[in-house]
Order: sequence, then structure tokens, then C-alpha cells
Amino acid sequence: MVKRRVHVAAAAIISSDGQKALIARRPSNVDHGGLWEFPGGKLAPYETGLEGLKRELHEELGVEIRRAQPLIRIHHEYPDKHILLDVWQVHEFSGEPFGREGQAVRWVPLDELVNYPFPAANLPILQAVMLPTEYLITAEEADEDIFDACLERALVEDRVRLVQLRAKNLDEAVYLARAERALALCRQHGAQLLLNADPALLEKVDADGVHLTSERLMSLERRPIAEDKWLSASTHDHRQLGQAARIGCDFVTLSPLRTTPSHPEVAPMGWHDFQQLVERAAMPVFALGGMTRFDANHARAVGAQGIASIRDFWKAPDA
Repeated sequence: MVKRRVHVAAAAIISSDGQKALIARRPSNVDHGGLWEFPGGKLAPYETGLEGLKRELHEELGVEIRRAQPLIRIHHEYPDKHILLDVWQVHEFSGEPFGREGQAVRWVPLDELVNYPFPAANLPILQAVMLPTEYLITAEEADEDIFDACLERALVEDRVRLVQLRAKNLDEAVYLARAERALALCRQHGAQLLLNADPALLEKVDADGVHLTSERLMSLERRPIAEDKWLSASTHDHRQLGQAARIGCDFVTLSPLRTTPSHPEVAPMGWHDFQQLVERAAMPVFALGGMTRFDANHARAVGAQGIASIRDFWKAPDA
């Protein structure tokens, strides 16, 4: 049986303080009736994603989009149809949203979205709206005072809100001590910390999640940590992205987009191949490999969540 292909535009409308998202309840007489969703609807044959979304939000909510950018594209298979969700993050709009078609609408704190039932195709959108656009990977810094100073500078001056603690050269005891200090700094500045280490270390440090190396990713048969923690992974190709989806990763890094000083022998994939891989990733993807904050909008335009970097964020306080 050939499945119907349905192209849908959806909006992640974020409040001006960045703390809430607008969701709507589906009518009881349609598919997935009674569940909550990010507002939007099917595109007409002649419409682009943004054109269709502008029309849908005017019809459904009585608002006009002023500024929006791509957030994520999701391919999802239902038994009878293939859905492509073209999701945009709406940063500015005019009008006060209300249910013009009688549907319930509600502003919900981002960290409470998980308490609402959504159609399965919407679940990657929840992950995307809860993640920032910048992901700091810490440097292999031997001096603990310098490490702490560089991390605090990134949290305060660059306002980094997602940190991966990478320190492969440290033994477990030293790594755990660094993790405790890093966690305290992240908590102080409203950031989240992921351990690039054995997932079992979450039992010793109550960080926000774990980042898997590609080797550890490919060795696993199932998700190694609880659903209420972030699970990310390093990926480099279609096979690793597929494995990340199978074990339930929440997001990934995909690299190398450009040639990097640390791995000059590895051929970069470039923006075109990166976009092709991201299109089918089924989860948020951070571009990694020679990225800077100036690449964030380009990365978003080709479907990425944002950029991950060591060098662009890891600097001494007086740098």
C-alpha cells in the first residue's frame, strides 16, 4: 500500500521571555483528537512552509507572524500516512492568540510540556524547543582553576546554557570532582550539564544527562539512562544517526562540518551533505566541526538545532 504523504507546517510560538510555548488542543472529531499540538496545518500545493504557516496561524489563532526561523523538520510514519512536519520557531508576532475555531489554547512553561499528551510526530518538537541553539563542549584543560574560570566566563559572558563535560584524560575520581564543580557553576547560572562519560556516573553526579561518544553509542542496545535526563551522542554518518534514533537519544552532534585543527585528516561533510543527513535525523542536531556562533543562523536554515563548539566558547576571562 502506498501511503499518503502529508506536508504540515507547525509553529513553536515562544513567549517574549523565552519561558513558555503556545500549544493547542486538537478537536475530538479529527485524528489524535483531544491531544495537544503545536499550532499549524496542512500546506496547499502551491505554498511554502512559511507561507502556509502564516495562513494557518491567522485562521486558527488570529495572529500575524513578524519574525520566524526554521526549527526542525520531522518525517514520521503512521500506519496509513507519511507526515512531514515543517516546524518554525516564531520569535515575533502581532495579535493576541485565541482559538478562532473553538479549540483550547494555552501558554505552557517549557519544562512542563512533557506533562501534556502530544501526537508521536510532535515529540521531537518538544526536545527542540527545550534546547538552546549553542552547545559548549569543554576543552581538555589540565589546570582546575583555569578550567573553572573558562567555564564561568562562557556561562556569564556568552550565556551558554548547555554544557558537555569532556575530559578524556582524567581518571574517574578527578573527573567526578570536576563534574561536581561544573554542575554547581551550571546550576548557579541556569545552565544544564551533560557528562561525556560512562552513563553509570549519573549515579554519583546528578547532572542533567549524558553525552555518548560514537563508539559507546554503537555498542548499546537500548537507552542507558532514564527518560527524564538528556541523552545526546556524537554522530558522523547515517548509520550512527540511525542508531541514535533506535536507542532513544534526545539530540546529537553531527560532525565534522568543516576541517578542524584537532582532526585535519578527516574530510569535512560540508553544508550540503550535512543538510541531507539532518533531514532524516528525527531529532535535534547540533552542527559540530569548525563552528562559531556566526554559523548558528546558517545551521538553523539547513535544519540544525544550532552549533556545538569548543574553541568559540572556551576562552580565558581576559581573552
